Amino acid sequence: MCVASAYADGMQPDSSIVIIYEEDGEGSMTVTNTDATPSLLVTTVKDIPEDSTTVVIATPPVARLDPGQGQVVRFFYQGAPLQVQRLKRVTFEGIGQARRPDGTAVVGVGVRQNLPMLLHPKGLTRNAAPWTLLRWSHQHEQLTVTNDSPYVVRLAPQLTLLPSSTPVDLGRTYLLPGQTVSVSARGSDSDASVELRPASVYGFAVDYYRAPLK
Repeated sequence: MCVASAYADGMQPDSSIVIIYEEDGEGSMTVTNTDATPSLLVTTVKDIPEDSTTVVIATPPVARLDPGQGQVVRFFYQGAPLQVQRLKRVTFEGIGQARRPDGTAVVGVGVRQNLPMLLHPKGLTRNAAPWTLLRWSHQHEQLTVTNDSPYVVRLAPQLTLLPSSTPVDLGRTYLLPGQTVSVSARGSDSDASVELRPASVYGFAVDYYRAPLK
């Protein structure tokens, strides 16, 4: 029997997100083994709680990579025609194995990269600032946001009601198409806007945005 010992495998994706455009039917990601030993790259597509339908297949699901070797992982969309953007997650994990001088095996517990996956419908215009389409309201010490657009909106959960500067925690980092979320927020009767920190499609924070409260 061998004793497992943990070390960090360096499976490095070449982007911060996987995007599948429906008209292409697939997307791809190149993952490189930056560790000093060979490793198995294990790719898994995961559902989010709000969308449990599996519609994406990754290939190859498992691949052996030597040090410095890259692997193109392809993702195929196999669902019904998309009406709105959909969000999934994908993990890339390196599992290595080495041997000590005494000949016993050491199993490498890899660093798991967990990235978002965005499915974009055919014919839908690409929107670089979908957060401008959100609708916000504040009433009875409750802040409500509605995303009635066809886009997934990513943002930091920390919000601020203005001009009272009341902090609010949205409790989530994305809003799906058709989703409405309400959270407790005392604020003030004078509050007229909410300040948020959106994220680009690649997950990078952009400038603060102030949306009117209705």
